[in-house]
Amino acid sequence: MDDVHLDAGMRSHGPPTAAGGGTDIVARIIAEKIAPVLGQPIVVNNKPGAGGTIGNQYMLRERNDGYTLFVTANSNQLIVPWIFKDAGFDPIKDFTPVSGLGVVPYVLAVNKSFPAKTLNEFLDLIKKEPGQIYYASAGAGTLNHLIPEMLASHIGTKMEHVPYKGVAPAMTDVLGGQVPVLFGSLSSVLENIKSDNLRALGVTSAHRLELLPDVPAIAEAVPGFKAEMWVALYARAGTPQHVVDRLREAVHVALKDPDTQARFKQLGMQVMDVGPRQLAEMQEKEYAMWGDIVEKSGASAR
Repeated sequence: MDDVHLDAGMRSHGPPTAAGGGTDIVARIIAEKIAPVLGQPIVVNNKPGAGGTIGNQYMLRERNDGYTLFVTANSNQLIVPWIFKDAGFDPIKDFTPVSGLGVVPYVLAVNKSFPAKTLNEFLDLIKKEPGQIYYASAGAGTLNHLIPEMLASHIGTKMEHVPYKGVAPAMTDVLGGQVPVLFGSLSSVLENIKSDNLRALGVTSAHRLELLPDVPAIAEAVPGFKAEMWVALYARAGTPQHVVDRLREAVHVALKDPDTQARFKQLGMQVMDVGPRQLAEMQEKEYAMWGDIVEKSGASAR
């Protein structure tokens, strides 16, 4: 997912991604809901490209008055700086966390012919055959590349990465059996799981999901394992605290709206209603974690 900018007063908020993607849809829902609370229109400006770095760098040229905001995913904000040598932004120093918005779990899904029928069988297999089990991804440095690297590292084994230019071609080859495994976002794999085209073996959230109650959390077999994509709202570093507080209050109201929650659910997303302090703690912890995983995986766009 890419980032989006929100311009307000005209207040603006935007993602560093193209229109129509998950982050963009979230940004537009939130813009629609907070505009009446703030009492001013909001324009969504997309700034896609270069793994999200264009959107981040654009944001750094804006004033820190709270009138230009930034909607982005942790995959862009916290992984891209480790992947690109000259990302041009520091996710901790250059942005002020305002509010969490939504979180998307990932699902360990396999082709129906894959020999492992359960999570424990899958874990046993990748331990017994290190480097022999292949998984598909949407490209180097994406979450469906790094989550399996994280899992393999947790249990002391290796898996073989097969990168594609996007989720769609990766999914096509997993469905066709050319590559047996995909760690896909819930929204990207749910339809094929429900239609019995893919077998779900585990979810990357801390607990089981309402939509897949019979699929175990990987944490049930690998204690402490958790890896999800989340989307959040940021302002420029140095934005006055009272402005951040007002924005956070407006987002909190928006996230409590049943219509917002229903629309998020259609995206395979759960509301993540956390404030600036908790979001800051989350990103600092994850930034270090993803840096370690990127180093171990050797992922790079340099």
